[in-house]
Amino acid sequence: MRGCSLGAHRPQGGPRAATAQGPGVTEPVRTAALLMALALACYSTGVWAERIIRHLRPWHLAMFWLGFACDTAGTDRMRRLVGGMRLTFHGVTGLLALGLMLGHALWATAVLLRRDERAQRTFHRISVGVWCVWLVPYLSGMLLA
Repeated sequence: MRGCSLGAHRPQGGPRAATAQGPGVTEPVRTAALLMALALACYSTGVWAERIIRHLRPWHLAMFWLGFACDTAGTDRMRRLVGGMRLTFHGVTGLLALGLMLGHALWATAVLLRRDERAQRTFHRISVGVWCVWLVPYLSGMLLA
């Protein structure tokens, strides 16, 4: 799984090149893929739990930030593996998704710090939209791998 939200190309040999143990996926690629899978698990848990409960809670916020951190780390790992970033569909949607995730987590932080009950009850309306946008580069990264 490629998982890079920055749409980069593979260098000669690529991240799936044979290792000393034989052909297959290299350890750095596995690590990046694991980080991206953790981002999916954390962010999805936070978004959908908040949607079901219909009230923003501190643990949802923790899942948003953890998902963002895993996505950022996985994206950076992939970017370094493939030698840089390219502004492709995958790269542009990936940058957009990271920006939306950051904005979403910051806004959720502000809502909880202000103890705004009305905003806590309606916050879920934007969460699923941000999650859907985030899925585009996640899935395109899997398809491009």
